[in-house]
Amino acid sequence: MDASAKAIVLEQCAKNRGYRDADIRGFRPARGECLPDGPEVIASEVSMKAVSKRVAVEGVEVTFSRDAGRYVCDYTYYLSLHHGNGCAVLIHVPPLSRWLPARLLGKALQVIIQATLKELRKPDLKTWFAENSTAAIPAQGNQLGDCFGEN
Repeated sequence: MDASAKAIVLEQCAKNRGYRDADIRGFRPARGECLPDGPEVIASEVSMKAVSKRVAVEGVEVTFSRDAGRYVCDYTYYLSLHHGNGCAVLIHVPPLSRWLPARLLGKALQVIIQATLKELRKPDLKTWFAENSTAAIPAQGNQLGDCFGEN
């Protein structure tokens, strides 16, 4: 959640350096970076720009960003992209309010997730994902192939 946000923001990439502030427990990355010798920027293989263009929910603004900031969200996103070989997404959401009640936020997130899954179904990304993902065993009742219309 981004307390200052007025829109849902779909983040495309995360940066390795520039972390000066400590988190809530006082942790501050050494030398202000996520991974020593890691790439300066890691972008998601999922086109969040395409997702943001596909999404429309009346009463909710959805925007695209290439800068998730320099705090816990961006740090976590960078590590998720690194360990997930580029297959991760970060969605910043504004706080619940009169103009954005839980029901409307839930509907917007549902539409965003569906659009993200459609983006994952693109043949080039599906192939990339299959080649770059580690094997996983889904929890009972969860089907990993559901993302791609398989199973």
